[in-house]
Amino acid sequence: MSEAGPAGTGSEAGSEAPGFVIVGAGECGTRAALALREAGYDGPVTLVGTEIHTPYERPPLSKDAIAADMPEPKTIGGADGLAERGIVFRPGVTVVSLDRAAQVVVLSDGTRLAYHRLLLATGARPRALPVPGIDGPNVATLRGLEDAARIRAALGPGRRLAVIGGGFIGLELAASARRLGTEVTVIEALPRLLSRGVPEEVAGILAARHEAEGVRLIFGARIVEVTGDGVALEGGITVPADLVLVGIGAVPETALAEAAGLAIDNGIAVDDRLATSDPAIFAAGDCAAFLHPGYGRRIRLESWRSAQEQGTLAARNMLGAEQPVSAVPWFWSDQYDLTLQIAGLAEGSITTVRRPVGEGFVLFHLGPEGRLLAASGVGPGNAVAKDIRLAEMLIARGAHPDPEALATVPNLKKLLSA
Repeated sequence: MSEAGPAGTGSEAGSEAPGFVIVGAGECGTRAALALREAGYDGPVTLVGTEIHTPYERPPLSKDAIAADMPEPKTIGGADGLAERGIVFRPGVTVVSLDRAAQVVVLSDGTRLAYHRLLLATGARPRALPVPGIDGPNVATLRGLEDAARIRAALGPGRRLAVIGGGFIGLELAASARRLGTEVTVIEALPRLLSRGVPEEVAGILAARHEAEGVRLIFGARIVEVTGDGVALEGGITVPADLVLVGIGAVPETALAEAAGLAIDNGIAVDDRLATSDPAIFAAGDCAAFLHPGYGRRIRLESWRSAQEQGTLAARNMLGAEQPVSAVPWFWSDQYDLTLQIAGLAEGSITTVRRPVGEGFVLFHLGPEGRLLAASGVGPGNAVAKDIRLAEMLIARGAHPDPEALATVPNLKKLLSA
């Protein structure tokens, strides 16, 4: 199954038949490289990554890795595994230009890679906060291993952490920091935590837990300046901090695609098969805004599982599979002993049904005509995992379940056969 030429270990322009080049060695790009081999492709595959590390899992960076004194990261495939599969990994380099007409990418070390198919899995970068002092030496963001190591070194008993932003990353780091005995303050501009995509009742449970663990929460805050001693807010309030963590969301990395003239729409615009406006170029993961048939519009997701799924799908479609996106969006977050899980997108819902699940609960979000659009749950450990998984299956089927049954039926599996 080698439509791009004979097997090889690289693809410098003019040296051999072009194969597949993947820009971005995170979850999405690395899974795509592995999936190409799993699908039987035996031609050249080159994986280009800006970091010097072997591809690794990022979710633990805000959770277990921080709280457990930065153990070795879990790799994706492993250096030996990539080599054994004939995947050429080029770490510590960036793509400086993309010539679509010649189908060549140029790397920062001068290497020219010809491609038959190109996958852009460039991810996202932390959103910048435009306030004075934000570039100070006591300010950090979290994206990679070096960021996590720096943050970890600043945490511990007697240390003070100010987290700007009440989203997933900031709250996970707040929980990890408290486990290490750090004094933590979360500063949020909006009236509550997790305002984007998380129901107020679910967010309220997490807010209460953070406060019970000693985290100070400040809502409706306007930041005036970041100083060497902390964060200055409007109204003369100062939040003392040894480290200020900025976690106000992420921006898709689209510069390479934009410079090459590809369509952009809150990310690199792709169709339901993850193809860009250039049929030889695909995009997937955090950087891609993809057309989802289930929602009838483009959406962009920043999640570990979505990156995995899209990487695998992009690989298949670069080989000609023509498979549309079908996976239901799914997110999760661990904070203390609580786990939040969300399946689907609640946008457009008009009815919410609450289902008690042990010590937790699940909220089902129904749209017009009773279609199940999303489910949001929170509880200790895996309390809500089973019901969220079954809800995910119902959403995928476009189900219109009876609201009373959602709230009371002992086993949601019965609704799958209804």
